[in-house]
Amino acid sequence: MKKAYVIILFSTVMWACGGGSGGGETASEEGSAPGKAAAPTSLAEAEANYKDYKGVGPVSSLELADAIDEAMATKGKEVFDMKCVACHKTEEKFIGPAPKGILDRRTPEWVMNMVLNPEEMVQKDPIAKFLLIEYNLAPMANQSLTEEEARAVLEYFRTL
Repeated sequence: MKKAYVIILFSTVMWACGGGSGGGETASEEGSAPGKAAAPTSLAEAEANYKDYKGVGPVSSLELADAIDEAMATKGKEVFDMKCVACHKTEEKFIGPAPKGILDRRTPEWVMNMVLNPEEMVQKDPIAKFLLIEYNLAPMANQSLTEEEARAVLEYFRTL
């Protein structure tokens, strides 16, 4: 059992650091930000280098209105309370990161892609890879939200 755990841990670290793939890919082929050839070595470096990155998934562009859509935010809170609170507390680190202030750290597209496409994000997104390690290899569960539900959750995050 211990040997299997060590192998899984080693494989995850190698995968998160971009190892095991021959190393010949450019960052854009890996799903990383375009033009970023060197893989980051820490979460802080990934966050600094990929601050405006949109992630990997169906959302490539998203404009947020200045004013919060209260009805959408209310719907987003309902979805969050139903599907997300088992792993996320709004203002403190838990099994997953706290969403309060997430839009100060990530683009709206990144948040949407993480909610809608967590499996591919942790495989290809440089920030998501380090978050997986930081949160004890507990991957975000795909809750099968629609884009409308994910957008409502994002709007709720804006109210935190």
